[in-house]
Amino acid sequence: MSKLMVSISGLRGVVGDSLTPETVIEYGNAFAKYSKRGKIVVGRDGRYHGGMLADILVGTLAANGCDVVDIGICPTPTVQLAAEHSDAAGGVAVTASHNPMEWNGLKFINSKGVFLDAEENEKLWKLVGQKADYADHESVGTIEHGDFFLRDHVRRVLAIKAVDVEAIRRRHFKVVVDCTNAAGSVVIPELLHELGCTVTKMDCDATGRFTRRPEPLPENLGVVMERVRKEKADLGIVVDPDVDRLVLITEKGEPFSEEYTIAQALAFVFRKTPEGKRIAAVNLSTTRAVDEIARKLGGKVYRSAVGEINVVKKMKEVGAIVGGEGSGGVILPEVHYGRDALVGIVITLQHLLEFGGTLSELKDSLPKLEIVKKRIELDKKSPDKIISAIKKQYSGYDINTDDGLKIDAPDYWIHLRKSNTEPIIRVIAEAASQKEAESHAMEVVRFVQKIVRVEKR
Repeated sequence: MSKLMVSISGLRGVVGDSLTPETVIEYGNAFAKYSKRGKIVVGRDGRYHGGMLADILVGTLAANGCDVVDIGICPTPTVQLAAEHSDAAGGVAVTASHNPMEWNGLKFINSKGVFLDAEENEKLWKLVGQKADYADHESVGTIEHGDFFLRDHVRRVLAIKAVDVEAIRRRHFKVVVDCTNAAGSVVIPELLHELGCTVTKMDCDATGRFTRRPEPLPENLGVVMERVRKEKADLGIVVDPDVDRLVLITEKGEPFSEEYTIAQALAFVFRKTPEGKRIAAVNLSTTRAVDEIARKLGGKVYRSAVGEINVVKKMKEVGAIVGGEGSGGVILPEVHYGRDALVGIVITLQHLLEFGGTLSELKDSLPKLEIVKKRIELDKKSPDKIISAIKKQYSGYDINTDDGLKIDAPDYWIHLRKSNTEPIIRVIAEAASQKEAESHAMEVVRFVQKIVRVEKR
């Protein structure tokens, strides 16, 4: 049996195994209590089993006396915006983000439209498993359906001050878009059409059945990269199932690199902002390219633990005008405090328009660094014990333990951390070349493998 993953990112599990209707009811009852029976917005990422889970959740919330606004298949950031710009007490996105098709989960959102932080999650978790306080027949909550918030999301993105919608329309970008048959299937092509783009759609049927692994990594995107070349498109756009991550493909059919989604967005936003206000926040695993860009433009970058809510809290603390994570998420407070692929798309098209060259040339204008990502399957091994051994091995380096273990050297860095959403340790390394980054990452992986072999003896 798989394990239900419960973390600051919500909960995720394999449907029918670790994630069951009973699980959804338990957490639905808890969130109703946490929200004091207030109005709740619910949306889902489009997985074929998501409708069943969302119906159970909506019914559970209504049974507790919560009025529910069910906005159906939509991006997670749409649920965040709906919670923020309504009288809702919070929201729930039914999604497992980039996890494989058999997974699903729940992401909990507060009335300000941001995910629950560590303290808020602790309060919610204490309510899980408590006896439900169901409403009587006269107090059962209402259930409302509608797509207003999806349309409002598009409107807010098109109203970004630094974006000239008419100028983008006149450029007539040619775009290949891949939405993994999930939540972006309708809204992303519609946004691109609104921006005057010629759109070639791939996996945009909203069936929730994935034709490839849904995490938008280069090894999973061979077909879309080939399609960009075949169509002679200006760029390819790939989003994950719940549309908070954005990955770009250059006109050559090559990865722009999800790490550079936030790097190019930061460069664009900083240039549109007075120098004294050029402040950004990213997580510990994000490329050093953002630091180099900030130094060049007279700005400042702050770092937080991995996790959207951690970046958001850091952004609010330091007054950041842009933020995000190296996984392809862009946060623009002008729209809302949440990773949002729609925001990233509009910024990218405006940036490319003003740059005047191709997307590959835009990438070449940014600092040249390479990131390698590895994963170590944990099985029953203790991740804390492994990370502690690595810390001792690298004790002579600059060490940060705010989130897992980050090893900083002058010409490279390595970050190891337990995943919030999978039973693995993630190993991320960055250096000036792919070969160097691969070497540093594999040095750690081999060290861990050695520890495991000794334990087995």
